[in-house]
Amino acid sequence: QVQLVESGGGLVQPGGSLRLSCAASGSIFRIYAMGWYRQAPGKQRELVAAWTNGGRTNYVDSVKGRFTISRDNAKSTVYLQMNSLKPEGTAVYYCYSLITGGGTTYWGQGTQVTVSS
Repeated sequence: QVQLVESGGGLVQPGGSLRLSCAASGSIFRIYAMGWYRQAPGKQRELVAAWTNGGRTNYVDSVKGRFTISRDNAKSTVYLQMNSLKPEGTAVYYCYSLITGGGTTYWGQGTQVTVSS
């Protein structure tokens, strides 16, 4: 199993920046993918950014050029650097991980990001 603990959410003005962190523990050697989803009020959860072994990354079109996902292997932590935030970025952001040999997606508890003046 994998446990995920997120941090870094908060209130930020439009155009501002935040960095989210997601620290993994447990069977971290089996993790082959991590990333972030978000869910805004009244909307479906959407994939924002993903990282896979080998350093491949992908992003939803709406955040390309503004968000960057990265992983610190030594700390078993994945980060989401969010720049030029927009009000439509207001959502609960959830970290997830996938492990080899299993069909389970592991989730963090979620962290609120509010973009408002």
